[in-house]
Amino acid sequence: MLLILRAIIVIVYSILVSIVGCIWCLFSPRNPRHVATFGHLLGRLSTVFGLKVELRKPAEAAHYGNAIYIANHQNNYDMITAAKIVQPTTVTVGKKSLLWIPFFGQLYWLTGNLLIDRDNRSKAHGTIGELVEQFNKKRISFWMFPEGTRSRGRGLLPFKTGAFHAAVAAGVPIIPIVVSNTHDKIKLNRWNNGLVIVEMLPPVDTSQFATTSVRKLATHCRELMSTKLEELNAEVAEREKNGKL
Repeated sequence: MLLILRAIIVIVYSILVSIVGCIWCLFSPRNPRHVATFGHLLGRLSTVFGLKVELRKPAEAAHYGNAIYIANHQNNYDMITAAKIVQPTTVTVGKKSLLWIPFFGQLYWLTGNLLIDRDNRSKAHGTIGELVEQFNKKRISFWMFPEGTRSRGRGLLPFKTGAFHAAVAAGVPIIPIVVSNTHDKIKLNRWNNGLVIVEMLPPVDTSQFATTSVRKLATHCRELMSTKLEELNAEVAEREKNGKL
């Protein structure tokens, strides 16, 4: 019964947000500020799934300039966990096929997100140039998943280097975001599904890696995120065990 109730609420809420969002965005289409607005609205579904999502970010995060945010990509629940910490004027980079998802795909494009064709390597490489051009034109940041695919319980997967190439070329910092484990955590027929922590780490100065390989930058960021992921998972396990949510 709880599963059915949740499914109805999620479907109705998501469709309403998408339709209202599309209409709203028509007045200022592809304005990057829309992404945070509607990302946070979709993030409110976390309570419907019985999750307490705890956000942690540096006090000065609101004043960061252009940057590339990178986050671990676990599953579809990233839409209700990681989405809650998206900063204003930050857009995501997603695969082109998202456009064909009814309602959501149209909102995804109208809010200003960047769609890429991952099956076309030349176009994917061209996206890096597009990112750099956008950085030079206006205040905008990009959110990317360097694993390139959902990990689905396999831990933090190896990083692809596209995000790091773009950051070095544009001279902007990398800001890692780590989401504690959600794999097999959410049971749709269970009322309380526990705690998820989403933490924004301090910016990584990419200029320190300008004279070295981009792969070293990617490895450095992955090590930071891997260590933090272990810490967050351990903290969540301890707090859930002791009922300190």
